Amino acid sequence: MSRSIVRQSKFRHVFGQTVKAEQGYDDIRVSKVTWDSSFCAVNPKFLAVIVESSGGGAFLVLPLSKSGRVDKNYPLVIGHSGPVLDIDWCPHDDNILASCSEDCTAMVWQIPDRSLTSPISDPIVILEGHSKRVGIVTWHPTARNILLTAGSDNLIIIWNVGTGEPLITMEDHPDLIYSISWNRNGSLFCTTCKDRRLRVCDPRKREVVAERLAPHEGIRPMRAIFTRDGNIFTTGFTRMSQRELGLWDPTNFEEPIALLELDTSNGVLLPYYDADANMVYLCGKGDSSIRYFEITDEPPYVHYLSTFSSKEPQRGMGFMPKRGVDVSKCEIARLFKLLDKKCEPITMTVPRKSDLFQDDLYPDTAGPEPAMEAEEWLNGRDEDPILVSMRGGYVAPKNRELKVAKKNMLDSRPTTRRSMSALETNSLPSVIILQTTKAGLFFTAAFYVLMFVDLCRTFSIKRSLTLALQPII
Repeated sequence: MSRSIVRQSKFRHVFGQTVKAEQGYDDIRVSKVTWDSSFCAVNPKFLAVIVESSGGGAFLVLPLSKSGRVDKNYPLVIGHSGPVLDIDWCPHDDNILASCSEDCTAMVWQIPDRSLTSPISDPIVILEGHSKRVGIVTWHPTARNILLTAGSDNLIIIWNVGTGEPLITMEDHPDLIYSISWNRNGSLFCTTCKDRRLRVCDPRKREVVAERLAPHEGIRPMRAIFTRDGNIFTTGFTRMSQRELGLWDPTNFEEPIALLELDTSNGVLLPYYDADANMVYLCGKGDSSIRYFEITDEPPYVHYLSTFSSKEPQRGMGFMPKRGVDVSKCEIARLFKLLDKKCEPITMTVPRKSDLFQDDLYPDTAGPEPAMEAEEWLNGRDEDPILVSMRGGYVAPKNRELKVAKKNMLDSRPTTRRSMSALETNSLPSVIILQTTKAGLFFTAAFYVLMFVDLCRTFSIKRSLTLALQPII
């Protein structure tokens, strides 16, 4: 008798579960913009959701602990003059968030640890360089203050937000860019484009180092992400409009490592990648399910694990970094599912009976410390993320202020008063020199008062002498 062989994997029985109703976030007016972004970003401190707002673009930022019904008057982050299209938390500072909008700008925000008491309208820095709407914003995984934006002008701009200046501009895409993903150390990024090409770009050389025409034959939008091993995982559509996924080796784009058809739904599949477990979660816009797969070195290379299903379709999805999961419950991932008016956290858990820390489930993961500075990366240095242990859980650091020092800032400001050289000031009367400061104004006034008193006293003495000498004269 033949016996079926079951593949051994510690993630084979991962199951998804919606949290209790009171642990969700209700009464959120999720944006109705027809843009294929996730509309949601999450980190171990905050949940951020792009929302409907009048008079421009806005998004909601909630501390994770502030679950339940959201007050309709809860302050928003406002500042964009057009709808917000994408948001992304900085991997090296949990209080820093980047946003981009139809108003052709990207902005970087500092979020306080406490709940907001008033709207935030002043970003740390405004990044202006695109001529059309900016649809993608993503941080460099290992270098401090490096941010990438992509717009409908087909431009990719890499910024140093510490100075507010563009470092690199790439014009290699002839059409709308659908997605961008950095590799693990940030030396390369891959893009998908409306021209149906998958590209691998080296930003510091400002060139495309590899490309593949139509990794998926359909004309619908594609998505691509780098895996831990340097391969590229893609989602797209077949010529018959079936959704499919693929795994590619960028050093040999001729044949896929794996290509798998899924279903005939028309929602774009948004992939979320867990580098520690080498798992991919696929969330289709308009779907009510989340499929998850494990990527291995054994055929068929992309192994289907299971599907989490719920009743309501999702508008978007947020994916928690590994350092934000609960290790005491063997939770390996947490997704935040956006519905029309609420957000539901979904936990992905490995069933284990032991209460001890599971070393095999939680290898050291990418921590919040950057591996290098922006200048080092720009000069050609590459570093993998600095890892931290998950034993005992992760404790988020306190708020650290991002300081922006724009170069030539003083030169760009109009001078309100002509500056004086040392020689000029030495040749001026002391009264005029004193008048150049607030303290000088005070001393000048006092000087004139004393002069007046002295004149009065002198006049009084002269008059007294005249009266005394008058009989003698």
